[in-house]
Amino acid sequence: MPDPGTLAAFALICLGMVLTPGPNMIYLISRSLSQGRGAGLISLCGVALGFTLYMLCAALGITAIVLAVPYAYDALRIAGGLYLAHMAWQAVRPGGRAPFEVRALRPDGPRKLFAMGLLTSLLNPKVAVLYLSLLPQFVAPDHGSVLAQSVVLGSTQIVVSVSINGLIVLGAGAISRFLAGRPVWVVVQRWLMGFVLGALALRMVTESQR
Repeated sequence: MPDPGTLAAFALICLGMVLTPGPNMIYLISRSLSQGRGAGLISLCGVALGFTLYMLCAALGITAIVLAVPYAYDALRIAGGLYLAHMAWQAVRPGGRAPFEVRALRPDGPRKLFAMGLLTSLLNPKVAVLYLSLLPQFVAPDHGSVLAQSVVLGSTQIVVSVSINGLIVLGAGAISRFLAGRPVWVVVQRWLMGFVLGALALRMVTESQR
């Protein structure tokens, strides 16, 4: 099983990623502002199911790849680092998108809200890369079952992401109004996330092979 330090480091990366604007965050905020908190929470349930499906598939696949393919860990680690670097640039580049830049959505029923949340999660490249490229670098074959470690780490990501997105859904209106009157906070958020993700990308790419 992952040790507490490994879990804490992985949770920190998950926190940085969930706070970085992406399809899931934009959709949930847009839905909450357009149709209310209830609709946002139903959509979040769909997003959480998408996380779970990715986690189970990745855990089984990572177990096979890490144990069977030489240098697979390094390939996944470098790919994850490069993607984090890309996300860092997207956060700080001129004209980058702010997290509370939303779009109007028409009201939908509970089933469609859940389905749209699930689809948004499944089509989100950030989620796919997180499970396929970032998660493996925290799996240590000498710490026990690779599958069990993958499930524990994946579950940690789900808890962090659902908790933060849930808070964002509940406070979307207040946060949006706060940021609308204080544009400097949007800039600070973007550069802070860019710095954190850039540092993590550098650490991943330069980390020695296990």
